[in-house]
Amino acid sequence: MGNTSSMLTQYDIEEVQEHCNKLFSQQEIVSLFQKFCQLDRNSKGFISADEFLSVPEFAMNPLPQRLLKMVDGLNFKDFVAFLSAFSAKASLHHKIEFIFKLYDVDCNGKVSFNDIIEVLGDSSNSFISDEQREQVLCQLLQEAGYTRNSLLTLDDCIKVLDKSGIRMDVEVPVD
Repeated sequence: MGNTSSMLTQYDIEEVQEHCNKLFSQQEIVSLFQKFCQLDRNSKGFISADEFLSVPEFAMNPLPQRLLKMVDGLNFKDFVAFLSAFSAKASLHHKIEFIFKLYDVDCNGKVSFNDIIEVLGDSSNSFISDEQREQVLCQLLQEAGYTRNSLLTLDDCIKVLDKSGIRMDVEVPVD
């Protein structure tokens, strides 16, 4: 699977299926490989952030900068694993793990108030003022039993998201 111009073997397909917890069928993996090869314009074996932006579903996403940091340099296996969080078949826990990684800006395994504010700033732009954003976040954290000084772990985020009632059924089409 090193060079994207090569064909996928049955072993490669099964390996990718295992890597993404069998959330995609073999046919879907072949389709994703074809899409990956289209994105990997220089056949480097990985896709850059710029190449990833050619996917309309992600180019329109309100969190492009943070997503781009997460996807820059993904090989095919990691590309499929990244997309698996958007599958309708993905578990709620898998989706929460993805969201946690999205908000863990400094990748230290903890989400701080400032991490959340940074990501929210990217997604809400001028729809809400910085002050309003901070007030809403403080309220949400307080309702979940945390303060703006708390460092949230993945388990904490599961608790906060569960209490907030946020829906997690966003799906990206494979074909």
